[in-house]
Amino acid sequence: MDTGWPPFNGPEGTHRLGEIDLAFLLAYSIGMYFAGHVGDRIDLRLFLVFGMVGSGLFTIIFGLGYWFDIHSLGFFVGVQILCGLFQSIGWPCVVAVVGNWFGKAKRGLIMGFWNSHTSVGNIIGSVVASGVLEFGWGWSFAVPGILVILVGILVFLFLVVSPEDIGFELPGMEIEMAVEMEGGETLERAESEQAKLLGMENSESVAAIGFLAAWRLPGVAPFAFCLFFSKLVAYTFLYWLPFYIRHTAVAGVHLSDKTAGILSTIFDIGGVFGGISAGYISDVIEARAVTSIVFLLLSIPALILYRVYGSLSMTMNITLMMLSGLLVNGPYALITTAVAADLGTQDLIRGNSRALATVTAIIDGTGSVGAAVGPLLAGYFSTRGWNSVFLMLIVSIFFASLFLIRVAKTEIKRKLNEGKWVSNSTTPQ
Repeated sequence: MDTGWPPFNGPEGTHRLGEIDLAFLLAYSIGMYFAGHVGDRIDLRLFLVFGMVGSGLFTIIFGLGYWFDIHSLGFFVGVQILCGLFQSIGWPCVVAVVGNWFGKAKRGLIMGFWNSHTSVGNIIGSVVASGVLEFGWGWSFAVPGILVILVGILVFLFLVVSPEDIGFELPGMEIEMAVEMEGGETLERAESEQAKLLGMENSESVAAIGFLAAWRLPGVAPFAFCLFFSKLVAYTFLYWLPFYIRHTAVAGVHLSDKTAGILSTIFDIGGVFGGISAGYISDVIEARAVTSIVFLLLSIPALILYRVYGSLSMTMNITLMMLSGLLVNGPYALITTAVAADLGTQDLIRGNSRALATVTAIIDGTGSVGAAVGPLLAGYFSTRGWNSVFLMLIVSIFFASLFLIRVAKTEIKRKLNEGKWVSNSTTPQ
């Protein structure tokens, strides 16, 4: 007896669930481009609250399909499209806000810790949804939707978008004034320069960079296309790992759906450590592209080891899954946070203070297209066996690293010219 919820039961059920996922991710990726463009032109706090309330509302509406006994595929696809559009507002806004508060020096480590909220959110979301599932699947959407709206209210009440909004000095202002004073200029001259800089900031902050101009900024396109393939791999794991674990015997034993779902969160836990470690390393060596390439290339043997040896024992499975999550999600987390913030505040656009959300949207929006394509391709290749799926992931990782080679070469040349990477090794002991 088929006890599923039409139209998602029966032999076509998994395909229809895939259609819903694809609709959401495509809407999310397309909406991201527009969200970043708008976010650089209006109040980020209000725009973020608008996105959160809309996301929560349409998540609740999706759950209402349970109580109103709705079985139309068009209803569920339409709601997911609207939900994806509203959710796309979030990421460009939050990265822009965090980028406003933290300078470049320790940005990788700080954003690495901060970005762990994505993995923690995945875990909490799964726990909350599964915890109320026994009362009806509608509650698995209604409760998270209500929580998102409540947090949106907190954001509206307490979020401070920029340090200047509460009277803190602009980054670098104090240093510039100190240098001028050492040069023999009077206090009046320094105060005049400060006022001029503040006036320039206020007048130019309203001007936002154009979408095509943001694409042409150095580093934006390579990192965007790198993230396309990196996020393709990450989201393939997000959507397919529980299914893979369920249908692959570990130590000769097939796990239940619930156990497979819980076990798959190990990949997210590894991703938390990956984001933090990638951010820290990139801060130390001051080279984001080099760090990303190293993580990406190391993830290839990690995936091979997981495919070959992950089924030998539970310990081996957990260890290799966490290692794979660390190496796969490390560059993904780094690019969507610290790299996006760096590129959106680079010296070339210093006169334009409102480019951060647009650059973030371009990078993560392009990555989200890959996130939509990855699970779709995995569904196709899985019919040919899991080795084909892992081969697709490895090829994607290779292309991701390929897009960063020129940027990495530039970073290496710059550091060698500055003597920063050779000074420690050449210092006499």
